[in-house]
Amino acid sequence: MDSVTSPFLTVALYQFVDLPDCAALRAPLQALCDANGVRGMLLLAPEGINGTIAGEPAAVHAVLAWLRSDGRFAALQHKEAYAERMPFYRMRVRLKREIVTLGVPGLNPARNAGTYVKPEDWNALIDDPDVVVVDTRNDYEVGIGTFEHAINPHTQSFAEFPAWVDQQSQPGGVLADKPRVAMFCTGGIRCEKSTAFLKSRGFDEVCHLEGGILKYLETVPEEASRWHGDCFVFDERVSVGHGLVPGHHQLCRSCRMPLGTAELASPHYVAGVSCPYCHGTRTPEQERALAERERQMELAAQRGQEHIGARQPGNPVRAAARDDEGSSEGESP
Repeated sequence: MDSVTSPFLTVALYQFVDLPDCAALRAPLQALCDANGVRGMLLLAPEGINGTIAGEPAAVHAVLAWLRSDGRFAALQHKEAYAERMPFYRMRVRLKREIVTLGVPGLNPARNAGTYVKPEDWNALIDDPDVVVVDTRNDYEVGIGTFEHAINPHTQSFAEFPAWVDQQSQPGGVLADKPRVAMFCTGGIRCEKSTAFLKSRGFDEVCHLEGGILKYLETVPEEASRWHGDCFVFDERVSVGHGLVPGHHQLCRSCRMPLGTAELASPHYVAGVSCPYCHGTRTPEQERALAERERQMELAAQRGQEHIGARQPGNPVRAAARDDEGSSEGESP
């Protein structure tokens, strides 16, 4: 999709920067987004800003220009993707203790992150047998796609990553003797913190993929790629592939897990009500409410209207991970 054929622009952004007055920025930023019809999620914390927003291109660029008018955000980078429909249902600007939750005090990714590796140089790095390649994302994300030879820590949230590092740094672990480590995540933000964390633990050679998986899929030709599968994204596209073309996954409207062909063919999949991951976890009353919500959404779609509906019952797995990439994944669409 491109700007000619698609009316909506989605922008992912983050920056680690000292932001002691983050609370004062919340209201004017929310008002600006609302006035421009921009939706999504932005997180503000003393360590910086993180999030994804979408809207008409001019409106989204107006928000970016407002942010960059603050000298602290002058170097703010963002990633763009176009879509045929608005991928978010509301706009929220939230205050957080961290813009990506690791739970380790004292880290300063703005000053102590690992070495960036450009997408065009990534293949050579991860092909090196002496490099330990670590996927810092959560298990459900890794499950639909990852790089060749990458290690999956099987975390349910980013906050579990430090414990995995400590465990694997013990004799016999994959990180024992402090090898060269290459890390990657969706857009780059988790790796800013994970590499800073490893450096705080005495690792000297720590690299991470600049711009994350999304930049790699946008930059590296598919025929030269080491990526397999789709990349989970935290909006209504659900997943993307090479060239950032929307992938083949749908979102379970009950637990918000990504569903591929096998899950959609499961007898436990009922649109809007259940999937193999959440089957049997709802009460009959909750299932009836979800079924009614799905029916109302279908009716609204037939009328060409949006239907936001009520919030679904929480999913412990996804709820624990909701701020890992500053997304609105924890919100019910």
